[in-house]
Amino acid sequence: MAKRRFLRRLIFCLALTGSVSAEPPTSVIIGTPPQPSWGQLSAPQKTILAPLAKDWDKMESIRKKKWLGIAERYPAMKPDEQQRTQDRMHEWAALTPEQRTKVRDSYKDFNQLPLDQKRVVKQKWEAYSNLPADEKQRVRESGKSSKLLNPQAQPTDAGQSVATISTEGGTGSTTAGTTTPGSEAPKQQ
Repeated sequence: MAKRRFLRRLIFCLALTGSVSAEPPTSVIIGTPPQPSWGQLSAPQKTILAPLAKDWDKMESIRKKKWLGIAERYPAMKPDEQQRTQDRMHEWAALTPEQRTKVRDSYKDFNQLPLDQKRVVKQKWEAYSNLPADEKQRVRESGKSSKLLNPQAQPTDAGQSVATISTEGGTGSTTAGTTTPGSEAPKQQ
């Protein structure tokens, strides 16, 4: 009996010692693993992603991964989609880091809108996009178009609230479904 107790205590102590001395894992991957540098990209990837060449090695891994995904889908795109993608990459590369942050924030804000408000924004954007160039310029200069993603509820005659969203004016482009002023309607990539 004493032997059994002794063995149980010994096994228990060994079990505790083993779990205490076990070391935590030495490598844990959190987030996106490192992505290839510009020099490590294949020739087709470099050709597709050429507008981003000067900024590539400074990009965060998650951004590189996004662009590599686009490059992977690129050959299957229709020619007009390929051209739009190239145009957007050129426009994106021309933005300052502050402008890129603003575009990303606008995109996040737009995606958080309820579906009905997204439709209103898209309709207003399409209406703006169909305006002649001189009319677009007038709208941009009027300053009325500074709150694209700022829906405001207004009461109607029936006492219901209706969201109104003014359109964004300015000059610029769309990138990954996000509008920068003066571009075509937002389109998802």
